[in-house]
Amino acid sequence: MSEELVTIDDEKIKSAKTVTTVIYALQAVSLLLVITFLIAVIFNYIKKSSVQGTWLASHFRWQIKTFWFGLLWWILGFATLFLVVGYYILIINTIWIIYRIVRGWLSLLNDREMYV
Repeated sequence: MSEELVTIDDEKIKSAKTVTTVIYALQAVSLLLVITFLIAVIFNYIKKSSVQGTWLASHFRWQIKTFWFGLLWWILGFATLFLVVGYYILIINTIWIIYRIVRGWLSLLNDREMYV
């Protein structure tokens, strides 16, 4: 019976890891199609309960924070475009988002938790 439980848990983790990978991919595609960033965070909130209590929950928190802080800086950047500083904010925000996607995805591929 415990062997069956391990198999179910392994399948749950494997499925959740696939969802987490898809979300990182959607975030990456958002650099070309912005709407996928919103789709990614919606998936995060829909699937969040399925990863509770696993190491993948840290990736979901990482992805959700990436979205909200990225959105905050995106809004600030666009609001200050007329001051020229907005361009720098948008460039730095884009680099930061790329960093967060790459760092998270690499940790996921190595089966490691994200610090949050």
